[in-house]
Amino acid sequence: MITTVLWDVDGTLLNFQEAEKASIFACFEHFGLGDCTQEMLSRYSAINTKYWKQLELGELEKSQVLTGRFEEFFKTEGINFSDYSAFNQEYQLRLGDTICFNDNAYELIRELKSTVKQYAVTNGTFTAQQRKLTKSGLITLFDGCFISDQIGYEKPDLRFFQHVFEQIGPVNKEEILIVGDSLTGDIQGGNKAQIKCCWYNPQNLTPPDSLKIHYQIKNLWEIKEIIETI
Repeated sequence: MITTVLWDVDGTLLNFQEAEKASIFACFEHFGLGDCTQEMLSRYSAINTKYWKQLELGELEKSQVLTGRFEEFFKTEGINFSDYSAFNQEYQLRLGDTICFNDNAYELIRELKSTVKQYAVTNGTFTAQQRKLTKSGLITLFDGCFISDQIGYEKPDLRFFQHVFEQIGPVNKEEILIVGDSLTGDIQGGNKAQIKCCWYNPQNLTPPDSLKIHYQIKNLWEIKEIIETI
C-alpha cells in the first residue's frame, strides 16, 4: 500500500512554463530591456532546462545555474545587460506570482489529504518555491515541504531523500511513492532512494531503459487509482 506521496512541484503540480513566461516578461519590463518575443523565450527555456539538468547530474553548482543561464541567454541574444545576479533575484520573486495548476492539482491534493501523507520535494530556490507554495495554497495542504536550498542537496542526491526520510520518519520505503516529471531529478532520485517512482509523462514520451519506473501517468488524477489499487 501507499501511505506517503512525495510530490515534485514545477512541471508536475504546477505549470512551470506559464510561470516562466510571465516572470521573464515582467523582468524584461522591470529592467527596461524591451520586448521579449516568444522565440526568445523558447531559446531561454531551452538554456534553462540545460542548466538544471547539469545541476541534477552534479556538473554544476546551483549558483552557477542561477546566473549562468541568464549570462548565456543575454549574450546569445545580443542583449547589453550584465547584472545577472539582480535579474535572477527579481526573477525568483516573479516566479511565485503566476500560479497555474496542472490537471486541477490543488483539488487532487486536497482530496488525497485524508488518505495519504503528502510532501512537496523540490529543487527550486527557497525564495521562489516558498512564495509559490504559499500563494497556491498548497503549503496548507501538504504535511511538509522540502526545498533543496534549505536541505543543502538537490534531487537526485540520495542525501536529499535521506533528509526527507529523517524528518517524516519512521518510514517504510515500500509505502512511499514519488511523483514527478523529471527523469534525472525525480525518477533517478527515487531509484537511488529505493522507493516507488511514478513518472508524470503527459506528452507520452518514451521512457529510458536505464531507470526503474513503476508507474506512468498522463494525468495527475491517475494517482488516485494507483493508491487505491495497491
